[in-house]
Amino acid sequence: MPRKARRSYSATEKVAILRRHLLDHVPVSDLCDQHQLLPTQFYRWQRQFFENGAAAFSSSKRADVSPVEAENAALKARLIRKHEVLSELMEEHVRLKKELGEI
Repeated sequence: MPRKARRSYSATEKVAILRRHLLDHVPVSDLCDQHQLLPTQFYRWQRQFFENGAAAFSSSKRADVSPVEAENAALKARLIRKHEVLSELMEEHVRLKKELGEI
């Protein structure tokens, strides 16, 4: 028995399907039959939609930053903080060595 070819839905199509359920109150089973979806796939889209919904209300400056750039900035900030902590620890280490007369 040959496998069915996977259907790929664009983000716009996914939102349109979710909208029909949420606004037009079309049952999930009907939508899944119509679009040849598994209910688990529909509910996964719905979860992603609600988890990422805040992005629709974020400022345009945030939307211009790509995820890679955002991750890069977060990693740079983390690295700077690690350097600060390391510097504080080294200063404390040197101070303690001086107090103990080892330096």
